[in-house]
Amino acid sequence: MLRWSDWLGQAEEEYQSADWLLQGARFAWCCFTCQQAAEKALKAILDHDGRGQSGHNLLELLIELAPRPVAPELRQACRRLTRYYIPTRYPDAHPSGIPAQQYDRPDAQSALEDARLVLDFAQAQLSPPSSASP
Repeated sequence: MLRWSDWLGQAEEEYQSADWLLQGARFAWCCFTCQQAAEKALKAILDHDGRGQSGHNLLELLIELAPRPVAPELRQACRRLTRYYIPTRYPDAHPSGIPAQQYDRPDAQSALEDARLVLDFAQAQLSPPSSASP
C-alpha cells in the first residue's frame, strides 16, 4: 500500500513544527526538524514511485530519485540539511557544550528556507500534471 500522501502530510506537519520551534528560540530542534521534514518529503516521492526508502542522508535519497531532475539549489539545500541530523541532538557531536548552544536564529531560518525548497519540490513532483484547456 502506497502511503506517499501520509509521508508528505507528515513532512508539512514537521515543517510547521519547525517554524514554531524557531519562534520559541529552540534553534537546534528547529534545524533537526527541518531535516526530518525534508527527509519525509523525499521519501514521499520514493513511496509514490513504489520504491523503498531508507536512511537519513538527503543526498543519498536524491540519488534514489533518479531519473528525476534535481536542481543544484535543491542539492545544496539537502547537503546543508543533512548536517543537522546528528549534531543537533547529541552532545558528543561537538567538542564541548550541548547542541542547543551550537545553533542560532540564522541557522534555523536557513534550515527553514532549505526545508521549504525540498517540500515545494516534492509537492511539484507529486502534483498531477495540469491539463491545458482546448
